[in-house]
Amino acid sequence: MALHRNFINGEWIEGRGTRDNINPSDVTDVIGAYAQADKAQAETAIAAARAAAPGWAATTPQQRADILEFIGAELLARKDEIGRLLSREEGKPLANGIAETMRAAQIFKFFAQEALRIEGVAVSSVRPGVDVLMTREPLGVVGLICPWNFPIAIPAWKLAPALAFGNTVVIKPADLVPATCWALVEIVSRSGLPKGVLNLVMGRGSVVGQAMLDSKDVNAISFTGSVETGAKVAMACASRGAKFQLEMGGKNPLVVLDDANLDAAVAAAIDGAFYQTGQRCTASSRLIVQKGVHDTFVDRMVSAMKTLKVDHALKDGTQIGPVVDAAQMAQDEKYIQIARAEGGELAWGGERLNRDTKGHYLSPALFINTRNDMRINREEVFGPVASVIKVDSYEEGLSVANDTAFGLSSGIFTASLKYATDFRKKSQAGMAMINLPTAGVDYHVPFGGRKGSSYGAREQGRAAVEFYTAIKTTYTLA
Repeated sequence: MALHRNFINGEWIEGRGTRDNINPSDVTDVIGAYAQADKAQAETAIAAARAAAPGWAATTPQQRADILEFIGAELLARKDEIGRLLSREEGKPLANGIAETMRAAQIFKFFAQEALRIEGVAVSSVRPGVDVLMTREPLGVVGLICPWNFPIAIPAWKLAPALAFGNTVVIKPADLVPATCWALVEIVSRSGLPKGVLNLVMGRGSVVGQAMLDSKDVNAISFTGSVETGAKVAMACASRGAKFQLEMGGKNPLVVLDDANLDAAVAAAIDGAFYQTGQRCTASSRLIVQKGVHDTFVDRMVSAMKTLKVDHALKDGTQIGPVVDAAQMAQDEKYIQIARAEGGELAWGGERLNRDTKGHYLSPALFINTRNDMRINREEVFGPVASVIKVDSYEEGLSVANDTAFGLSSGIFTASLKYATDFRKKSQAGMAMINLPTAGVDYHVPFGGRKGSSYGAREQGRAAVEFYTAIKTTYTLA
């Protein structure tokens, strides 16, 4: 079995143990053994990043752009190979794995150009004979803590801007899916990046992640994961004055009005709620449907769900792969039982499935006759489980959509420009989708939410410069 080491100060280093990477489509398939760092190795990686920070910050924008362009080009050239690896370790269908790898390539290419567009602003002082200049500088060492549901896209959209704007990095992929991030770092290791600028430490969050949170040499943390862990990140960073950025959960609403194109609305609900096994923070978990089309919408949803192919991620025709692991499967099933106990009616699905290989297969579940105060509509499941809430009017639909502790993505299906415009203005979410699924975003524009979903500057697009740089204001006597 191949052993994959941590990457610290320009060298591949064995860990203090290993963890097997298991294919959720076939639990007998071990993808490889991946090193597990301990606290001391994490601290060595942080020290390497700290030592490399002044030199990397002093490089020219062109040097950084050329390295990022190299990374993006190789990702694009190897999209099929790396996409297959991604699907094998995370469980999303092969087409999605390839598409995510392409997105990572596009992110690096985008930030290669952003490295050349770091701007300053000169303004007139209120005092005579004084010039004022505002410039952006790198933060120093940035810790990146990544989730398992997008094993290459999220590491890419954190790593690319961090490097583009002159920071050094310690990155920790999720325990469940180290392979794709490891492949990304291996490419970076051949890009001409000076040693110490990027360090990969694989291991448990309670060990590696905690070392990043505790270190005075880590100037900022970018975290994507659960609300509970995000709160710990915030407390640890705030206690020592480190900058932090949090992307956490969602309980995203999709409102369907009586005047909606139902074929399009059902297709968007199926996509948003169930594709990629519902394991997207932007998934449509609350389907808020106006009473005039409610019954027809539910009937069409169930008919469409019956045709979905749930199978091995690498098998031709698979639309929905397995749940990522046994623990996530248990969580999905727990919420299915909770929904039933609270009075929700299971319209379809929610059953374990047997396939040719032993994997974590679950049929997508749809609940009807639910209320917005039920736990199934308050708490994030992070699986292929959605519920329908019937409403009388647009106004009630908007109110229910906003009645949540989260605020990442929201959507509406309507033929009315009036309602679409009103929803765009009044939706209490960071992203609003009009006649589109709640899941699915572009890489060149800001990503992030409000309320309990996000904290700090937005990720992706030109907005990324806000987190990965600090503003300096310089006064000069002319």
